[in-house]
Amino acid sequence: MRVVIGGGGAVGRSVALELLDHGHEVLIIDRAATTVRRDRVPGAQWLLADACELATLEEARLETCDVAIAATGDDKANLVMSLLAKTEFTVPRTVARVNNPSNEWLYDESWGVDVAVSTPRIMAALVEEAVAVGDLVRLFTFRQSDTNLVELTVPADSPHVGSRIGDIDWPEGVTVVVVLRQHETLPPEPDRTVEAGDELLFVTPSDAEAALAALLSAR
Repeated sequence: MRVVIGGGGAVGRSVALELLDHGHEVLIIDRAATTVRRDRVPGAQWLLADACELATLEEARLETCDVAIAATGDDKANLVMSLLAKTEFTVPRTVARVNNPSNEWLYDESWGVDVAVSTPRIMAALVEEAVAVGDLVRLFTFRQSDTNLVELTVPADSPHVGSRIGDIDWPEGVTVVVVLRQHETLPPEPDRTVEAGDELLFVTPSDAEAALAALLSAR
């Protein structure tokens, strides 16, 4: 897979290293990359230019990449890169970093963003996931399909404790992804029962979240 990353700061370099470790081809675009920065990601290609410029993206051959990642520290730059990647180069997948949570509402398909990654939102969700029982916690949003990855820890007095997953009338569009039980990761097989304290991960449409929470909440 060929990946182009806009922004060679700490975030861009860390993502690049992970992708390189998995055998992907990576090009990093940064207009102020120093030799020290480039040396920290020796397996990546570098283009010293502005990722918001159409000519830069043409030079990067963005039309040949599978994923474009806008990872600069400037929300405006990330939005512009995502928009150009999607509209001018028809990149199949765009991922954009959200720096200021108040700008998160802009990161949607109208700006060419398939996946928006907000560090403050992710950290808050992880905190909630660690302490909330019986409450639905949104972990991640898939912008293209208006679906979310959500988590719910089953309370002891849920009406579905002891029920088989296959027997529960889940809301339309909801898919059980995995069951986390103590130190085990369990597939959501139809015959598997739901137990108190299970962490259930779902992919669900936004408009089904309330029904899902009500289904598994305490009596």
